[in-house]
Amino acid sequence: MRYSLLAGQRDLFLLLARVLLMVLFVVSGWAKLTGFDGTVAYMTSLGAPAPMVAAAVAVVMEFIVGILLILGFYTRPLALLFVLFVLGTALIGHPFWNMVDPERAANMTQFLKNLSICGGLLALAASGPGRFSIDGR
Repeated sequence: MRYSLLAGQRDLFLLLARVLLMVLFVVSGWAKLTGFDGTVAYMTSLGAPAPMVAAAVAVVMEFIVGILLILGFYTRPLALLFVLFVLGTALIGHPFWNMVDPERAANMTQFLKNLSICGGLLALAASGPGRFSIDGR
C-alpha cells in the first residue's frame, strides 16, 4: 500500500531530485562565472590542464547544464555527462590519497560526496526526468 502511495508522487519526487542534485552546482557555477579570474586561478592551483578552458567547462557544466537538468531538458544524456564531470572534479579537486589528516579526512568526505552525487545522477539517467520537465512535455 505504501509503495502505491509513493508511486503516485513519482513525478514530484523526480522534480525534487533534479532540484536537490543541482542546486549546489548552479550556485557554485554562478560564483565561478561571476568570479571567473578567481576560478582560473583556482584551476591553476589544482594543476588542472588548460586552467582557462577547465574554468569555462566548470561554468558551463555547473551553471548551464545544472539549470538544464533542473528544467528536465535532455535529462538522460546530460545526467550521464554530468557523472563524468563530477568524477573528474572528484579526482582533480579532492585527491585525498595524496594528503595527510585533517586535509585528508575533509577531502575524502568531499570525494565520497561526489560519488554519492554520481549515484543520484545515474538514478536520474535511468528513471528519466518525470512529467514535470521539458522532456516530459
